[in-house]
Amino acid sequence: MKTKIFLVLFVAGALCAVQPAQAHHAFAAEYDVEKPLTLTGIVTRMEWVNPHGWIYMDVKQPDGKVKHWTIETSGPSQLSRRGLKKTDFVDGMPLTVKGYQGKKDLVLANGRTLVLADGRSFYIGSVGGPNDGADR
Repeated sequence: MKTKIFLVLFVAGALCAVQPAQAHHAFAAEYDVEKPLTLTGIVTRMEWVNPHGWIYMDVKQPDGKVKHWTIETSGPSQLSRRGLKKTDFVDGMPLTVKGYQGKKDLVLANGRTLVLADGRSFYIGSVGGPNDGADR
């Protein structure tokens, strides 16, 4: 009986340990390196969460319509090490992001660089994307 309980607990623990690895995705699975983009717009929200941060922004199109973009960034600890703070992101502030468009979701992007309204520029990409930070 003890062996069965141990086996069940061991298998359950192993499955839990594998889960985070399955949830993480590769850059090439979601984003198109052949579709670089530059987005200039207004921040509507910033999620300072692990394993990736998310910037939500409204970008006005040439026809006057607004597209609501979602930009994936590296995680909070990486952003902090690069000099960014959660308080740098204020709803309604202007922002420019360079990155790569999503393959399936055409208003999803992987951010590589970010320029704040005060002119400060930051690398916001995560490991696994094009140049792996070489474009800082």
